[in-house]
Amino acid sequence: MASASINEPTFRESVDHMYNRAVALMDLSPGLAEKIRVCNATYTVRFGVRLRGDMKTFTGYRSVHSEHMEPVKGGIRFALNVNQDEVEALAALMTYKCALVEAPFGGSKGGLCIDPREYDEHEMELITRRFAYELIKRDLINPSQNVPAPDMGTGEREMAWIADQYARMNTTDINAKACVTGKPLNAGGIAGRVEATGRGVQYALREFFRHPEDMAKAGLSGSLDGKRIVVQGLGNVGYHAAKFLQSEDGSKIVGIIERDGGLRNPDGLDVDQVRAHIMETGGVKGFAGGEYVEHGALLLEEECDILIPAALEGVINLANAKYIKAPLIIEAANGPVTSGADAILREKGCVIIPDMYANAGGVTVSYFEWVKNLSHIRFGRMQRRAEEARQQLVIDELEALSASLKGAWKPSENFKTQYLKGAGELELVRSGLDDTMRAAYQSMRETWYARDDVDDLRTAAFIVSIGKVVSSYHTKGL
Repeated sequence: MASASINEPTFRESVDHMYNRAVALMDLSPGLAEKIRVCNATYTVRFGVRLRGDMKTFTGYRSVHSEHMEPVKGGIRFALNVNQDEVEALAALMTYKCALVEAPFGGSKGGLCIDPREYDEHEMELITRRFAYELIKRDLINPSQNVPAPDMGTGEREMAWIADQYARMNTTDINAKACVTGKPLNAGGIAGRVEATGRGVQYALREFFRHPEDMAKAGLSGSLDGKRIVVQGLGNVGYHAAKFLQSEDGSKIVGIIERDGGLRNPDGLDVDQVRAHIMETGGVKGFAGGEYVEHGALLLEEECDILIPAALEGVINLANAKYIKAPLIIEAANGPVTSGADAILREKGCVIIPDMYANAGGVTVSYFEWVKNLSHIRFGRMQRRAEEARQQLVIDELEALSASLKGAWKPSENFKTQYLKGAGELELVRSGLDDTMRAAYQSMRETWYARDDVDDLRTAAFIVSIGKVVSSYHTKGL
């Protein structure tokens, strides 16, 4: 593997470059193209928290990329490398992502420069609440203006603290719970939100594998069953994607890359066992079910059918792109392939399912959670038992038919229990997510095949999403 090139674009430059490639193929005025590209506003907050007998100052950001629809939506990440450029690039991706999957939000993103592993739970609560306070008083967290969600380094716990902080500061806001998504179930969350981004990756791959012509472009055939997959990053997204693909689709996870190295096993790694080992030891080293590889990044270059980068941006870059052997890459992380690497991979014939589509499961289910909070009722509560009662009528008729045939025919085993079960919140969330991922893929695919000047899914995704933002601006009379 070569060392990184000095010509490597930054993450923000990569996003801008990919945006410009798509805009060059669209009939937009230069002024409108520039208006959509630039970030509306970025707020930097610096605040102090008294910890361990001393005052510590933290720096955080909240960037609003586009208000063509409000509220704006986007995660908050806690990481040491958070900076304004990264937050603005991620906010731009959120705008395009929401437009692509028809979630009615503009794009936003937030970040706090912190390593969460350095602080205990009580300290993290003090820091998170103070950061939330700084954002809330500027309306940068608000159910109708700006609705954050979890991202790298944050999860349900942090979202619960933020929601409670907002409620304390807005005691008469009946929709206070809708100020943030990704909350725990008992704090106004929704079933299926934790798994949502990984589940979306699975649904995206299933939709790709429904189209033989698309598979042929990647030199693949058949189904997901038996496909060899390498996953980089076994955090929330990578873990759920790998787990579902392994347990429900029969794929083989032949490689897993983590902070301290990687694991390889051509017969497949047990994702749950690897995850348990990471939780116990802090890394993959010492896991008995696979061969340990000290330089985990080398596994990106492993022979496999599908590569799932699910952690950081820029892991596939000018230095290693030419060594990547996977014919299909699905970007579960934001920006894992730089624009320079993207060009090299396209030249090689590699098909890339782009991040703005592939990891949109999170914002899709966040949208469902926001709607649930605004409607103040759990999905399925009104209709579930009515569905079951109606289906019981069919069961009764079939059982009467079976009795009249004196056992010559009877419904197959498990039919009754499976058919009778009305859809609860989790089933409805998964159904809505599956429908969203299918529809969004088909809109990208249509552009991919309809235009001779579009030779990849990323450009198609940008064209579709920018087109929707343009329509929104026209509707507003801008």
